[in-house]
Amino acid sequence: MATQSGAGKRVIFTGGSGKAGRYVIPELVKRGYKVLNLDLVDFPDPSAGVFTLKTDLTDSGQVFNAMTTHYDFAGYEQGYSEPPPDAVIHFAAFARNMLVPDNKMFASNVTATYNVIEAACKLGVKKIISASSETTYSVCFSEGDTEYNSFPLEEDYDVNPMDSYALSKVCGERTARTFARRFGTDIYVFRIGNVIEPHEYERDFPKHVGQPMTRKRNAWSYIDARDLGQMCDLGIQKSGLGFQIFNATNDTITTTTPTKEFLKKVAPDTPITREMGEWEGPLSNKKMRDVLGFKEDHDWRKYYKP
Repeated sequence: MATQSGAGKRVIFTGGSGKAGRYVIPELVKRGYKVLNLDLVDFPDPSAGVFTLKTDLTDSGQVFNAMTTHYDFAGYEQGYSEPPPDAVIHFAAFARNMLVPDNKMFASNVTATYNVIEAACKLGVKKIISASSETTYSVCFSEGDTEYNSFPLEEDYDVNPMDSYALSKVCGERTARTFARRFGTDIYVFRIGNVIEPHEYERDFPKHVGQPMTRKRNAWSYIDARDLGQMCDLGIQKSGLGFQIFNATNDTITTTTPTKEFLKKVAPDTPITREMGEWEGPLSNKKMRDVLGFKEDHDWRKYYKP
């Protein structure tokens, strides 16, 4: 059973009805957090007891208002207005290219991220976690078959994407850095890997593991949606780091061949800049483990046996 690390803490979560949020929010609730979901559609699981406030994050007035709204109707029994939350977790976005035209996606993602971070900082919130993406490492949505600059992919990598989605995430990272410096706020950016839901192991991993080149654009890495919930909890608990970027991925590569041997075979001309663990994911979560203390619960090998 999860410890009540979040007991008494209130979290505004944007985009909680999406693929990742629908698993992250229950993990936070298990740990004692009270969560208000800002989204355009209701939270998919009514039994979770999470209220969704329909909010257009590209409207700054709605964002400021939402951050001081009661978390459910019981809030009116408090006898006072809702203060700003203890933490804001911003996951809401168009989740990839080709959902809407690129200019619409870019403008919406960048504006929403700016509005959420600005409102949180100006309201005095001291902990913000903002979702970035594995796509910033510049291969996921590249044109054609491109190569990574080096392995492992770590947070100091020179991100230089071709596509508009990843560009919107780079802009979001820079926005976070700007406001962290201006307000002295802890803003932790999570470069989230390919999100895997529990039912997707049996469905998708036979191809992922059996045809590993289908995973090149994801750097043969992934993040279990439930482990992402643990990461958010750890980010809230760890204070005083200012602006930080963390790769949000699980520990291991999605192949049956050890990492170094596999990378030498499929990317022989790509330098490996440090000694890697035998099965370490090429999109490495070493900083997440070392700094925030992440310990995965959902290794893919628990759910799929190649």
